[in-house]
Formats: sequence, C-alpha cells, structure tokens
Amino acid sequence: MQHPYNVLFLCTGNSARSILAEALMNHLAISAGKFRAFSAGSHPKGEVHPLALELLSRSRLSTEGLRSKSWDEFATPDAPVMDFVFTVCDQAAGEQCPFWPGQPMTAHWGVPDPAAVEGSEEAQRKAFSDALMVLRRRIELFASLPMDKLDRLALQQQVSDIGKQ
Repeated sequence: MQHPYNVLFLCTGNSARSILAEALMNHLAISAGKFRAFSAGSHPKGEVHPLALELLSRSRLSTEGLRSKSWDEFATPDAPVMDFVFTVCDQAAGEQCPFWPGQPMTAHWGVPDPAAVEGSEEAQRKAFSDALMVLRRRIELFASLPMDKLDRLALQQQVSDIGKQ
C-alpha cells in the first residue's frame, strides 16, 4: 500500500454517519497526509442531514464537498482505488457491496443511526454528537496503527477489532 491510503466509509443513506466519518478522517489526515477519505451509500438520501452539517461546523470540521452519493461512484474504473472500506451501519454491512478494485481491506464499524433518533431537538443533537465521538475514537485508533509494520492478516485483525470498541 502507498500513501495516502484511500478510505471509503459506507452507510445506507450516506447522510449522517458515513459523512461524519469522511469529514473526521479528512480533518485528521490534513497534517499527516496519510489518508484520503470518501463516503457513499447503497441508497443515498441525496442530501446530507442538516444536523450532521451543523455538528461538523460547530466542531470546526470542513463540510466542503460533502454530499450524499451512491457507492456505485466508487466501483467505476476511473474511481480512486480504495485501500480500506468500512461500513458504519448494520444495514449496509449486510448488503451485497459492489466489487471494489484492488481488494481493499474491509471491516464493520457499526454506529447507531443518529438520524433515526426521534424526540426533542436536544436528543437528536446528542445522538449526532455521540456518533461523532465514537467515530473519532475509532478513526484515531485506526490512524495510529503502524501500517508499515503489520502484515495484511494482522492489519485486518486490528481494523476489525476497532469496530468492536
């Protein structure tokens, strides 16, 4: 694998969790230049959830270029070749994914859907904040892995274990 590593975060709607993960990974990767993140959905909603955008802005994370898009965009011959593909919702993890060129490493990092939370606006905002916190912890763990010192099997185990934390 070469730098930067391309990382794709998948969810069904690509409006909340995968968008948060894309923004976080790209923010953390800016100084290191180690990763380039993308996100997509199996059935994209077509727009990013307003509370996701609000939280990212409040957290001083860039929202530039974020959009809800189909995972089909990343299965074309001219798409960036992915090194890692992570599902962040249980539904997308159970779906038949497209063929990803280059045989990327995959793992499931399920996070409860903040967009599904009903109730007060405060409860909804807390759900988005909680999702961001879980994703931040996992992405930081992932980014700290000694990629060049682990063989493929050990790296696969590590990225899978991160999704259980």
